[in-house]
Amino acid sequence: MPDQAGTVGSTSATSPDEAKSLAIRGEGAVGSTVDVTVVVVSYNSRNWLERCLSPVVHQSGDVLGLEVIVVDNASTDGSAAFVRERFPGVTVIESNVNLGFGAGCNRAFAVAKGRTIILVNPDCELQPGAIGALHRFLRDHPRIGAVGGRLAYGDGSFQHAAFRFPSLAQVFLDFFPMNWRLTESRLNGRYPRAIDTTAFECDAVLGALMAIRRTAIAGTGGFDERYFMYVEEIDWCKRLRAFGWEVWHCPDAMGVHHSGQSTRTVAARMFVELHRSRLHYFRRYWPPATVAIARVITWIGCAREIMRLRRRAPDGASRERIRGCREVMRLVA
Repeated sequence: MPDQAGTVGSTSATSPDEAKSLAIRGEGAVGSTVDVTVVVVSYNSRNWLERCLSPVVHQSGDVLGLEVIVVDNASTDGSAAFVRERFPGVTVIESNVNLGFGAGCNRAFAVAKGRTIILVNPDCELQPGAIGALHRFLRDHPRIGAVGGRLAYGDGSFQHAAFRFPSLAQVFLDFFPMNWRLTESRLNGRYPRAIDTTAFECDAVLGALMAIRRTAIAGTGGFDERYFMYVEEIDWCKRLRAFGWEVWHCPDAMGVHHSGQSTRTVAARMFVELHRSRLHYFRRYWPPATVAIARVITWIGCAREIMRLRRRAPDGASRERIRGCREVMRLVA
């Protein structure tokens, strides 16, 4: 296997303060020849890591130097041991607690050597040339701080990878989808599918396949660790743009994203974490009156979902969903 990973072996998780201090540095290690660091934050994703990491390490020749870091968030399925055995050139950072996505990324930022850092979900398979395309896009456009690739679902169907910042209309349509035209519209934060094959500037890109300029991390301080899961990349893109950086979509970098596979076993918990993160985002960026309206919409939407699920004989998944809805209602009450 090519020496694609730079540092080999494993390292313990850094503390939040240490990660923050290291992540804000503008450059990699002194004298480093690593162009790209690929970061995979994993939790009980052993069944997907082979499909995720194999395409990554096989693209090591597309850039001058490539390192790969897997942050294991206290998995219980043997993920860390599997990566060490199957991909000995990959650096494994093990945490004894589940840090969440943003905090896990920050641990990797603290030790990454690459000028470009590419985030890849464990359930995302990079297609040939994706790493090189994202790195060149940042290299050739110095005003761009982050760029996302094109995504498709596992069955090959289109998946949105670029979004507008959240609005009240998006909150409403999430719980009360009216028709596909509205769901696919700008009101719901979507860009037209027709432009997916072109490069375009956008508000935010999905963290499932996202390249970040290291100097942009230096200016923003990494991800906000108060987001355990979801929305952290939207928050970061918003801060990035506030600092004058641009965010773009790159059509030449393609990934197959088996969306939700790495969180399917804890779907109810992830539903709660999604809305916990959204509430934090709303409070951070929206005026109090707008936040209040969003909370009312969310509460009513969850109550409606509970009534819908109760009308049929609930199975285990439905009961978990009902419990999740009740917890979200308590969050926004």
